Amino acid sequence: MEKRNLRKERIGVVSSSKMEKSIVVSETKRVKHPMYGKFVLKTKKYVAHDEKNDCNEGDTVRIMETRPMSKSKRWRLVEILERAK
Repeated sequence: MEKRNLRKERIGVVSSSKMEKSIVVSETKRVKHPMYGKFVLKTKKYVAHDEKNDCNEGDTVRIMETRPMSKSKRWRLVEILERAK
């Protein structure tokens, strides 16, 4: 039996849940500037598949890489780590 490759996982905050069965997850990381040494916030957005439509804006979620679901969706929701207050 062929072994599947490890899939990438990301943790981020839901920035949009207005779509049907889709969410936009923003991952923010602090990167040190190569020349000046100052820390800069870099943000990357992922469109993820949310089958049950149970995420709200502000939730902290874990997403996993998956097969292409649409033009922009290549991630799916694994779990909701923390609900928005």
